[in-house]
Amino acid sequence: MENKNHKTNSNEFSRRKFIGMSATGAAAITILPSFTVSGLGHVAPSDKLYIAAVGCGGEGAADISTFMRAPKKNAVISCLCDVDDRMAAPRIKEFPKAPFYHDWREMFDKESKNFDAVTVAIPDHNHAIVGLGAMQLNKHLYLQKPLSHDIFEARILTQAAKKYKVVTQMGDQGASSAGMQTLREWIEADLLGEIEKVYCWTDRPVWPQGIPWPKQNPAVPKELKWDLWLGTAQKTEYIENLVPFNWRGWWQFGTGALGDMGCHIMGPPFKLLQLGYPTEVSGSASTVYDGIFAEAQYPESGPVSSSIRFKYTMKNGKNLDLYWMDGGITPERPVELEGDGNMNDILGDYMKLNDYEGSTLL
Repeated sequence: MENKNHKTNSNEFSRRKFIGMSATGAAAITILPSFTVSGLGHVAPSDKLYIAAVGCGGEGAADISTFMRAPKKNAVISCLCDVDDRMAAPRIKEFPKAPFYHDWREMFDKESKNFDAVTVAIPDHNHAIVGLGAMQLNKHLYLQKPLSHDIFEARILTQAAKKYKVVTQMGDQGASSAGMQTLREWIEADLLGEIEKVYCWTDRPVWPQGIPWPKQNPAVPKELKWDLWLGTAQKTEYIENLVPFNWRGWWQFGTGALGDMGCHIMGPPFKLLQLGYPTEVSGSASTVYDGIFAEAQYPESGPVSSSIRFKYTMKNGKNLDLYWMDGGITPERPVELEGDGNMNDILGDYMKLNDYEGSTLL
């Protein structure tokens, strides 16, 4: 939104005006690459981006589809990798010329001359090892959130990106959504005033959490390369219904509701308010009970729900509290909102409109 206190030179070409004019065709920037001949606009092979995809199902499939919608079709899926043939089958059919591998290490060894960048969409516990391997080959990297399984791994990846000087990006749709741009405009125009509290919440987990480790040891599906799926995790017997989605609830493989959605929801206020490291962290989590008095805690699995407070000291010396809530816990509904129901109801309506979960600043 426009800040009325900000005087604008009539010669300034504002970002909003430029975007609006570009959208209507009133303004355009045309970059003529050296390979354009006689106005044909052909894309030479040397100007295409050849991508190796590690992870072909779920978010991996969505990422691949997005790459293929790139302007001028200058993205090429040059090779594929997945440990589960069931997830890989549609992509293999879609890209019959792309060699397929079960082991990303083998693909990197044999195909490194045939791709420029790597996209990674696999369980959290293997993010860092694959991402680091890609950068060590001097390949650009698109790595799905959460960036890593722990903070140490995130720091290693950050150091590697600087060392190898490759282009890297974490898959975080929240950071590039329209809502992020609007929020930045509000903050820069000082429409929100002095912010003291930020509430972030999600309706996840939508997978089992707060449960005991299964005692059954079913057979591994023939389509799944279980040892390769485990990767950096400790040797574990196969767990039924763990793949392709429910691994998120186990600390050995995933990062729970906070790790899964925190990047999306906490990222915008963290970046826009330049929060840095918190000075204090406190929280609570649900406890599961067996029977009336017998308490049962399951440390292998994330809690059913949690509530966390992060305290930050701002540059002006004042404090800001950021609250995280999941598993059905939500902020109190503001009286200004019409209707009834908790904040997850509003979140559901917002997601239908925007296909994204967000944070509310108060």
